[in-house]
Amino acid sequence: MDVTQPSALYLRLKKKVSIRPERSVTLGQVSRLLAPNEELEQELGELVLYRHHKGDGNRVVIDLLQIVRVVREAAPELTVEAYGDPQVLIMISPKPQKPRIVVLIFAWLLLFFGAGLAIMNFHTDVSMKEVHIRIVELLTGKRTDHPLWFQIPYSIGIGLGMILFFNHLFKKRFNEEPNPLEVELYTYQENVNAYVIADEMRKKNNQHGERGGDDG
Repeated sequence: MDVTQPSALYLRLKKKVSIRPERSVTLGQVSRLLAPNEELEQELGELVLYRHHKGDGNRVVIDLLQIVRVVREAAPELTVEAYGDPQVLIMISPKPQKPRIVVLIFAWLLLFFGAGLAIMNFHTDVSMKEVHIRIVELLTGKRTDHPLWFQIPYSIGIGLGMILFFNHLFKKRFNEEPNPLEVELYTYQENVNAYVIADEMRKKNNQHGERGGDDG
């Protein structure tokens, strides 16, 4: 590689990358690069960092030091400036399967009736029917055991409130603000990724420690 003068390579690692089994991972796949020129940037992006083998499992962590080593071997004159996370998680997944309609319908029905039962049980616990009867009695001065004109709008309001709360109606979004479910899923996924990376790094450190002990 022809580098006429000392220069810097700036890179930011991605958090997670998915590949197919027995495929290679290049520097351009796991990071965003900024090199002194486009030709050098393209050449560095094609550097192979890892090639998956059947015995490697379905998750691998590539460390920043591993990337620096590969870049230095290809371009010793380059200075590597890294930003962001020091590791990138590689997930090995086969070809995505088509969603199974039967399972999707079953899960939808389970969640629908489960949520309905949860709401009804909550209303029973707080004696919501008696509350409605009392509210109608205060408004009209008459006691009605089945104030449907009040209960039906209340039920519709619960559904509309849930739609607004989750900011979704099928595929339609009302605004760009993430809903609470998306925030919780994002937080959960971030925690899972952090745990997987820490676990893989611990395994690597244990392997290096065992090798060091054998050499000694």
